[in-house]
Amino acid sequence: MTRLTLLLAALLAATAPVLADAPVKALTIAARPIVNFAIGSSETRFGKLDFVGGLELTSDDDDLGALSAFRFLSPGRDFIGVADTGFWYTGRLDHDASGKPVGVSAFAMQEMVDRDGAVIGKKWLTDAEGLSVDGARVTASFERDHRVSEYALSATGMGAPKRDVPFLVPAGELRQNRGFETIALSPKDGPLAGARVLVSEKSLDKKGDIFAAVIEGPKKGVFAVTRSGEFDITDGAFLPGGDLLLLERSYSMASGVKMRLRRFRSGDIGPGARIDGDIVMQADMAYQIDNMEGLDVWTRADGATMVSLISDDNHSLLQRSLYLEFSLRDE
Repeated sequence: MTRLTLLLAALLAATAPVLADAPVKALTIAARPIVNFAIGSSETRFGKLDFVGGLELTSDDDDLGALSAFRFLSPGRDFIGVADTGFWYTGRLDHDASGKPVGVSAFAMQEMVDRDGAVIGKKWLTDAEGLSVDGARVTASFERDHRVSEYALSATGMGAPKRDVPFLVPAGELRQNRGFETIALSPKDGPLAGARVLVSEKSLDKKGDIFAAVIEGPKKGVFAVTRSGEFDITDGAFLPGGDLLLLERSYSMASGVKMRLRRFRSGDIGPGARIDGDIVMQADMAYQIDNMEGLDVWTRADGATMVSLISDDNHSLLQRSLYLEFSLRDE
């Protein structure tokens, strides 16, 4: 086993050791299978996605919820995430022999700490929305108290931030509760050369489009994502071929919640660019969705490109914590 593999295995152990900074608490997760994505229909094809399966997640522990972003540490299996209530979470996604998701195990949560190792415990300081993982470097984006912070992936849990990263977009342009929802790591062999890309939820420029930035590398600079309809951006991830996939959400009292996925060519991203993308899939309350906030992309053992989504239940009795899994048809 490689050193990184050993590190991840230790991090995702089912035990809950006590840290000097903040304890890691193990939670038992109950997972109810979601067999059909379209309510009352056995259809599996939706836009350019095929539905594989899903889970509704519950726990007796009140801390479960508000899951806003996650990244797989191993394809479709071990993961780390952030909740916008100021928690890290880790766990393992389990699949059956046919490849359908059937449960979540080794799940644990840990409160975020400040630079001195003290638990922060304040929503406006720990509204974590975006996440990227590059080896042992974990980067999280926060809104309200707008910042992008780096952490070290640790065998004993997540500690204090190592440093804050300049996010390039003028701070005065970031709306209080509409800041950086997305931080996505681009492919190292793509046009962005492994740079991290930030996209805000709904911080708009003078043309009404969404502020975004490449924060390093040969195409470092601010750009914009064209806002389309009533949708706001909640997460994103790069596809193996280099294109950027963005998850979007809308909500109104009249129509309820909706979700959408758009695909953008990575070659279009760069300083001063204004990019637009193609709709991959769109769904409303006729489908098994909720407040969809988290997205990751991974490659299955058979080579299929997989798209995984999670929802933020806002700790509301009227909402659900969902995990949805699709395969992408790259036709």
